[in-house]
Amino acid sequence: MNTNLFEKEKEYFIHTYKRIPVDISYGEGVYLYDKQGNRYLDLFSGLGVNALGYAHPGIVKAVSDQISKYAHLSNYFVTDIQVEFSEKLLKCSRMSKVFLSNSGTEAVEAAIKLIRKKYGPDKRIFSLTNAFHGRTYGALSLTANTKYRAPFLPLLPNIYQLEFNSLDDLKKNLGPDTAAVFVEFIQGEGGINLVSEEFIKELKILKEKYNFILVSDCVQSGIGRTGKAFAHDYYDISPDIILAAKAIGGGLPLGAMLVNDTLAEEFAPGDHGTTFGGNSVCCAAGNVVLTEVFEHGLVDEVKKNGAYFIDQLIVLRDMYPGHIKEVRGRGYMIGIDFKYECTNIVEKLRNRRIFANCTNNTVLRLLPPLILEKNDIDFFLYNLHEIIKETDKI
Repeated sequence: MNTNLFEKEKEYFIHTYKRIPVDISYGEGVYLYDKQGNRYLDLFSGLGVNALGYAHPGIVKAVSDQISKYAHLSNYFVTDIQVEFSEKLLKCSRMSKVFLSNSGTEAVEAAIKLIRKKYGPDKRIFSLTNAFHGRTYGALSLTANTKYRAPFLPLLPNIYQLEFNSLDDLKKNLGPDTAAVFVEFIQGEGGINLVSEEFIKELKILKEKYNFILVSDCVQSGIGRTGKAFAHDYYDISPDIILAAKAIGGGLPLGAMLVNDTLAEEFAPGDHGTTFGGNSVCCAAGNVVLTEVFEHGLVDEVKKNGAYFIDQLIVLRDMYPGHIKEVRGRGYMIGIDFKYECTNIVEKLRNRRIFANCTNNTVLRLLPPLILEKNDIDFFLYNLHEIIKETDKI
């Protein structure tokens, strides 16, 4: 490990991240390589960003071709690459129009502004407990975790949290003064929690009664990660707004707010904007991602392999009930909820050349590249089994 590099990091950077003590040299496929030549299986994929892994030849070519033409034009220009990308994204989402941003949290901010423009400041906006929607002020106002919110109060007014999966809380709080409800159909940062069918059925009834906006935050759970285009596709409900980011840029910064017909004309020129959103190079990479995931069938492989992955983890849970409380998720968005903090598990996996992530204290979160294959899954399962077996002897 290059100790000098990490010393410079401490000297130069504001310390907002707990860095992983590995000096990465390059990536290829589902693997990362450090400067010493060690190979790591990456089940983290840049926080669910690198859908096609590292150095995907299609992305490398598309980015190279586009940057040789121009890297950036302002959004006063219409570009063919941006239109092509948007057409693909609208097709897979079945939505009407799109606003392109740089990130998920910017897509969230765009949605809040659109909702406020439509309904004004007095109607209430809701998210769910344990939700994570971002760290900018609007997005943070929707994010439920106190540790993220407390140092930055007061946040935006008239934004509240509903108890996750509570039908009573839905019925008690939603009414004529409701402007919108933001839902992560699978909560990512919150610990890979799935919204229940009963909760969504009641939400649908109330939506039809009170005509509020339903926002599906699929920043982490979109673009095929769950084995379907978006996590809400597992439920009998249609959102008015879909938020996407992370995977759609293939490793480059790109986000999107997608809206249905009823909201397609809500923004007028000047109501919102972005300098870099929908950047041409990012859209070129995004085109490759959407083609591979939806036109070349990668989403179906994720569904099949993800089911195998989860089934095998449930077997492991049943073998070690004193260690694993629950396995949750869909496709390649998986949480292994331990009966203790999982930071030690993450470290032991790293020692075995596997990258994973611990979220919500006890949940080992797996967000591998969508190109992960069965032999990679088996390699992880073997090593996790060995770690738990060793821990069980202590």
